[in-house]
Formats: sequence, C-alpha cells, structure tokens
Amino acid sequence: RSYSSCTQYRENVDAARASLKQAGLADLEVVYVGDWHAHSGFVEANAEHVCDALRELPAAARDDARIVFTAHSIPVSMAERYPYQNQLEETATAVARTVGERLGAPRDWALVFQSRSGRPEDPWLGPDVCDYLRDERARGLSSAVLAPIGFLCDHIEVLFDLDVEAAAVCREIGLPMVRAKAVNDHPRFGDTMADVVVDTVNRYAAGRPLTLVGNHS
Repeated sequence: RSYSSCTQYRENVDAARASLKQAGLADLEVVYVGDWHAHSGFVEANAEHVCDALRELPAAARDDARIVFTAHSIPVSMAERYPYQNQLEETATAVARTVGERLGAPRDWALVFQSRSGRPEDPWLGPDVCDYLRDERARGLSSAVLAPIGFLCDHIEVLFDLDVEAAAVCREIGLPMVRAKAVNDHPRFGDTMADVVVDTVNRYAAGRPLTLVGNHS
C-alpha cells in the first residue's frame, strides 16, 4: 500500500463522486476492504507458482536456487510515508516460509524492484532486479526463481521487465533462471478476494462505516 498503488486511486474515486454530485446525479458510496497482502490464500497461490517454477529448473540447480521476489519500485520519499516495503517483505517472508514447508527445507530469498521511472536524480527503492542478478552472480549465486509478488497478473511490465530484460541478463551471465507466474486467476487468489469482501460486509453489518475527513497523507 502506497500513494501510487492505492491512495491515488481512492482520490480518483473521490473526484469521480464529486463530479456526479456536481452533475446532480446520485452519489455512489464506496467502501474499501482492508489490507490482504498476508492473507493465506494470496500467500499459498504465490507459493504454489514458486514451487512450479523451481521444478522447471535443472535438477542440479534446484536446491540452491534463490527466490528473488520483485515489485514495482517507488520513490524513497513515498516509501518512507507508506507501509509498501514492509508489506512486501511480510508477503515475501510468508511465501518463502510456505515454499520451504512444502519442499521440506528453508528457502533463500531476496526482495528487489523493477519498472523504475521518474527523474534519474530522484532516489527510488532498490536494488533493481537486473543489477541485483549481475551482482549476486558475481558473488556466487547459482540459480534463481523470479517471483513477481508485487503484481497480480502477468501483464506487460512482468512480461518485458522479467521475461525479456532480466532473462537476457541471466543468459549473459550464465545464471539459470525461471520466472514464477503471478497469482493471475489461481483459485486461492479468487478465494482471497471473496474472503476480504465478506469480511468487510460482516464488519459493517451492524452499522455504516464512518466517512474519513481531512487531508490524505
């Protein structure tokens, strides 16, 4: 959860609602679910896809393969004001633990970032996935599974940044790598979405949620 991944969209919804009111149309009340980055269904869906990816590596490369979790980078100034990085680390920790439990051994993992944009002089969260792979290969990394836990589907940023750019780096440095699928339409992820909606309905079953007023941080 950060400004660009959550709060900005809420502000856009608020602006759209204001436009409805100005046009004399009926308002549409919107209630948001809580955070679900550590929900068991989301964790299990990611863990299953990581396990599938590990099985695609050559047998000799599986045991020492590091899970390299990726997410969209954001400016450091934004990361200091929102729980984005902490939530990603919570998810990565839970997914790696679940993978280790399924395979019967702890898994080495790291969190890196991709898709950086904006002015070059502005600091953004790092390390960049391609820089990380080069540096860690030089330090002895033998194989990797790239797991895009910061994304919900295999869209263009995942397909290009990981399947094209990062894959080219891995070929260049001789690093065996497989990219795990995002959660996409995994049934456990569908269950997660249903659970958080039902939880929200139940939370407000006895009364309406209070409207938050004041400036957004």
